[in-house]
Amino acid sequence: MSQEDFINYLFQQNSKSFSTFPNKELAEEFIDQLFDFLFLPKTIRHRQAIDLVKDYEGLKSHFSSLVYDVLHDGVQTQDITDQFFDSIPSLYKSLIKDAEAILEFDPAAKSVEEVIVAYPGFYATAVYRLSHLLYKLGVKILPRLFTEYAHSKTGIDIHPGATIGESFFIDHGTGIVIGQTTQIGNNVKIYQGVTLGALAVNKDQAETKRHPTIEDNVIIYSGATILGGETIVGHHSVIGGNVWLTNSVEPHSVVYHRSEVIVRDGSPFPEPLNFVI
Repeated sequence: MSQEDFINYLFQQNSKSFSTFPNKELAEEFIDQLFDFLFLPKTIRHRQAIDLVKDYEGLKSHFSSLVYDVLHDGVQTQDITDQFFDSIPSLYKSLIKDAEAILEFDPAAKSVEEVIVAYPGFYATAVYRLSHLLYKLGVKILPRLFTEYAHSKTGIDIHPGATIGESFFIDHGTGIVIGQTTQIGNNVKIYQGVTLGALAVNKDQAETKRHPTIEDNVIIYSGATILGGETIVGHHSVIGGNVWLTNSVEPHSVVYHRSEVIVRDGSPFPEPLNFVI
């Protein structure tokens, strides 16, 4: 195959493969613009209402073009755009509850404004909630672009298909993974390095519940791994750091590893210290 033939072939294949694929850079630009519109103080304090209306309409137009790239159906695109933006006011209230939860439980946080502009956990949660809304409307690919963009910026990987209740608290956040069929209740707190994943990754299980259920008022400390679609963490439970959990636990449980502390003296250790790198 000549170079020219190969280029033509590649062009044909790409045209087929990406015919329903939105522009990645425009998707990332949209989600940041929407976040800024909703939350950055300068947007409200230093602009007239008429300018905000123009910005809002511009966001709707931007969003419509992204959805149309996926659906190629003008009527359906307009319907989804209307439903998405009609849902934003209630979603905004939910996000403020998330920010207030972080402020309440993180001693380092001094204001809701600080949480909004400086906390990666809040940004990842905001992008997730916007993406989940679009995911429920049946739009493919685009919600994943949004959440993967947040993942790249924060180190927090939340699949848009996950279901997360109100007043969700992420502290630090780096390394958190929340799988597609995870169900999380209200007032749940999660720290860095937590994985809510699947026990198996077989493709034939794609439509089943593969990820755990976390009930209300649960705290999951850093490094914990909770796996399996049948695994339920009962409400008001505490999962300690570095716990590996594949079985359900009753409400009000405390799950932790017991550490042993040995004070060194002049005697040799009874067992050698082995290091494996």
